[in-house]
Amino acid sequence: MTERAKVDPVRAQYEAYPYPARDPADEKKRLVTGSPSDLREIDHYLYAGARDWSLPFRVLVAGGGTGDGLVMLAQQLADRRCPAELHYLDLSQSSRAIAEARIRARGLERFVTFHHGPIAAQPTLAPGPYDYIDCCGVLHHLDEPALGLRTLAAALNPPDAELGGGMGLMVYGELGRTGVYDAQEMLRTLCGTAPDADRLAVARALIRELPPTNRLRRNALVGDHLSGGDAGLYDLLLHAQDRAYRVAELAALVDGAGLEIASFIEPARYEPATYLADLALILRLAPLGLIERAGFAELLAGNLKTHVCYVVAKGRAADCVARPDDAEAIPYGRDVDFPAIARGMLAGSPVLSASFDGLTLRLKLPRLATAMLARIDGQRTLADIHRAVTASAATGVDWGVFLAEFRVLYAAFNGINRMLLRCPARG
Repeated sequence: MTERAKVDPVRAQYEAYPYPARDPADEKKRLVTGSPSDLREIDHYLYAGARDWSLPFRVLVAGGGTGDGLVMLAQQLADRRCPAELHYLDLSQSSRAIAEARIRARGLERFVTFHHGPIAAQPTLAPGPYDYIDCCGVLHHLDEPALGLRTLAAALNPPDAELGGGMGLMVYGELGRTGVYDAQEMLRTLCGTAPDADRLAVARALIRELPPTNRLRRNALVGDHLSGGDAGLYDLLLHAQDRAYRVAELAALVDGAGLEIASFIEPARYEPATYLADLALILRLAPLGLIERAGFAELLAGNLKTHVCYVVAKGRAADCVARPDDAEAIPYGRDVDFPAIARGMLAGSPVLSASFDGLTLRLKLPRLATAMLARIDGQRTLADIHRAVTASAATGVDWGVFLAEFRVLYAAFNGINRMLLRCPARG
């Protein structure tokens, strides 16, 4: 191991084992998508559904790794013909090479400038301000996560800027990674400073020998060591610098950077009422704020292995998230066909089922759900949908009744990240 690697083992790891493993040739077959940083989510959670994508959009992908977030953003912005400028920053040359090859494979080089260095070097290497910053899977590997996030927060558009801005974060969740840190501790005992090939071999041997009672063995949520090859196994169990967060710890980290959480993804997973049927328990939790409810839901579900959230400057969250209270708002599906869902629904009281990390959620839908979903096509406003539902009903549907039922429908589908809003009238 070189002296440089001894000083920076995280950089050495990602030079040897870029993660996640990606083949640039696969860009011809598929676009890797996810959260945070899907452009539809950015519009909904940071720009109240009213972002004009014909205007310039400046992005920093901080700790861009092998390029998933970068490629997704660049392709989606290109598809919208947005005059975008993306800056990629990462400390690994090996990871950067893969990200660059993926961008070239899609012909998106004109959008992206690549920088090599740590988050601490961002003000010099890739100075702001930025409309949006992606920081996915990075903070939990920093020496000083709080300093890293403060550095990035300072690179955002100022809070009073006309177009605002915000950040998409992902950090590890403590409860969903049960057993991971036990295994890391055991491997430090077994491997010491052995060469990487030996450490990987020992890790595989240990996994084979874990007894049925071992917490990692019992944790079906963590499959990186089975599906990620050497890079996935190393990143999960041999990482030199790795921590996880509970909701309250993440909120404190965000608050310390002068930011606040606008929304978690998926919102329903952070709402206790998603898991509870006892109305008395639900009412006891009703007075709690977003963070307190999310922290309770985290304890209740026990399966959150990552936390994804969108953050903005303190005091701005209420204005940044699109709300289902505007007659001119346009609901639309995120990779779902709502009319097709309506055609397959049973009459009566429909229920929405969705599975996340071993747990199936069953969310009740309102009486008018089928009629509403049949008319949500990404073009109609809520006012249009109301008129159409009223015209098809045996009796008229009052706007107040319609809006109350739509909010229930929206809470269910937005809660699983499948319904978002465009609000062009606010732009």
